[in-house]
This record gives sequence, C-alpha cells and structure tokens, in this order.
Amino acid sequence: MTGAPIFSHGCYYTGMVEDHGEMIPSFAYSDFYVFKKLVFKNAREARKYYKIANNIKKVYPIACEIKRTLDKTIAHLDSLPDKKSRDEYMKQAEKELKKEYTPRLKKLTFSQGKLLIKLIDRQCNHTSYELIKMYMGSFKAGFYNTFASLFGASLKKEYDAECDDRLTERCILLIESGQM
Repeated sequence: MTGAPIFSHGCYYTGMVEDHGEMIPSFAYSDFYVFKKLVFKNAREARKYYKIANNIKKVYPIACEIKRTLDKTIAHLDSLPDKKSRDEYMKQAEKELKKEYTPRLKKLTFSQGKLLIKLIDRQCNHTSYELIKMYMGSFKAGFYNTFASLFGASLKKEYDAECDDRLTERCILLIESGQM
C-alpha cells in the first residue's frame, strides 16, 4: 500500500557559480521522500490514514524527547560510581519524569498512547517494558504492563516498519524530512 520511496534527494538552488569562465546554476541536495500516491479503497481507509498522520504529528515529538532524556539519563548513570548513588539518581529521575510527562500524557487519546508505545520502541530500539525493567526493575515493569493491559494496550508492543507500521513509517519519514 505504501511502497518504498522512489527518490531520496532534494535539490535546492543556491545561486550561480563560475566554472571555466562560464556562470552556471548551483544546487544543494538534501534528503526528501517521494512515495507512490496512496490509493484508498474507500473513505473509511482514507480517514484512518489521516487520523494516523495527525496522531503521529502529536506523539512523535514526545517520543523523540523521551529518547533524548533516556540518552542523558543513561550517560549520567554510567558516570555514577556505585549502586546506591545510581538508585538515588533513578528515584529522583523518576519523580522528575512523572512531574514533567504526566500532564502531557494524560491529554493523549487511547490510540495516541498505543502509538507512543510503538514509537518509543522505534526511537530507543527497546520496548517500553524493557526500558522500565532495565532501569526501574521487573516488578514496576510488570505492574505498569498489567495496568496498560487493563486498557487493552501492552508495553511489550514492538514497532514493525516493514509490515504493520508501514503507514506510520511513511508519515515519520515525511515529518523528518520536513515534508509533512
């Protein structure tokens, strides 16, 4: 349905350059994506795609922010000398993360929350469950996953760009290149 991008370089005019006494136009290249036009079977399928696109626009920046926060946290944890100081730091980090993200995450719809779980897997190369288990322990990971399952979600959900999440990947590539 989505296909692979058929062209991956953009071309921008940057001015005129002299070459062997002749003025020629100069161009700079940057990545952009051109996909085959989406053909929807019906209006319902089109609405589904546009809903996914709108949800990604709202949730993808949060997933990127989580990735940056995770990288900073891991770097700081690696610099700490002993287990006691790491545990203290993780408790403090958990409080700060809850304070910062809880109001924003409460505003997400159910489908946006499920999408965020998948996008965290895409960005961090680990499921949300694995991240919680690594840094907060298996008890909390199990608790949060059980809580999510009460609402029909799973923190163990993986991102699959080749099959299930083709439309999501397409939208993300367009957002990253500034085309959406």
